Parts: sequence; C-alpha cells; structure tokens
Amino acid sequence: MSSPASTPPGSPPFLTIHTAVVLLIAVVIGLIAGGLTFLSGGAAAAAVLAGLTAAGLSVPVLRSLIG
Repeated sequence: MSSPASTPPGSPPFLTIHTAVVLLIAVVIGLIAGGLTFLSGGAAAAAVLAGLTAAGLSVPVLRSLIG
C-alpha cells in the first residue's frame, strides 16, 4: 500500500498560520456584521454588503494586531 502524498520538506506551506487565523477571524466578523444587519430589518443585499465590508476592513487591522 502506498503512502499518501506529502509535501517536500523544503516547500513552504500554502497559507501560514498567521494568514489562516486572520482570514478566519475576518470571516467570522463579516458573518456577525451581516447577520446583525439582516436581523435589524435590513434587506438581504444590504446585509451581504455590510458583511463583506466588515470582513474586508478587518483584515488589515487584524493583520497588524495578530502577530
């Protein structure tokens, strides 16, 4: 039975842990902002726009705060 394919020892990872954590937290912030916008009576399009804006604006801030 063959072993599963692994990355060569010298190759860098596709995403660093720092990048993965920043993007994950940004997605969570975007989901919370969009969900709260929708629950406050906003239209679905406005909630999506608010969530995308919150996620996009939080990435540079999180990048500077984490790590």
